[in-house]
Amino acid sequence: MQKLFSFLVMALLIASCAQPTEEAEEPEKAIEPVLLDSDTHRAFYANLSQLCGKSFQGEEIYRSHHGESVADQELIMQVVACTNEYIYIPFHIGDDKSRTWMFLVEDGKLRLSHDHRDEDGKPHEVTEYGGYADDTGSEYVQHFPADEDSAEMIEDGGGNVWTIKLDEDLTTFTYRLERDGEKRWRVDFNLRQPL
Repeated sequence: MQKLFSFLVMALLIASCAQPTEEAEEPEKAIEPVLLDSDTHRAFYANLSQLCGKSFQGEEIYRSHHGESVADQELIMQVVACTNEYIYIPFHIGDDKSRTWMFLVEDGKLRLSHDHRDEDGKPHEVTEYGGYADDTGSEYVQHFPADEDSAEMIEDGGGNVWTIKLDEDLTTFTYRLERDGEKRWRVDFNLRQPL
């Protein structure tokens, strides 16, 4: 039932965010995710929630030889939904609007999940992979090692670690992927100039 609800919410969000928001409302205050057990995870979640309602331009900083570069395409992240249980951030690569980063509060833990959709809006065969934040982060940086399901879903993905970093002055959002300690992909978003 929860997966069905998640699917319906995601379908509505994807349909509603085909273009970046021109005028976004300022959040009244950072969200306090009281259901997270870790103080550090709560602080990170609250910092991330300050971006809600805004869209930002990004640039590819590096891409390893294991993947295809998207440096020539427009990269946009939209922080479209924030509650004390989830933050949804659709990530557009050019005309491809199939990806959403989901920060989820699950059983007191903070999880990063990647929602991928086909053009018809149905879940891609590889979707909802990610992992739970470990205890090595801070209120501005969190590391999400791949969980067991993701390790099975992604070929050689058991060594994946996704890192999300916010500069302390909230000027840059960084999404970074490493596999077995090797840098794979990094995208930075300029938070100083919302779209």
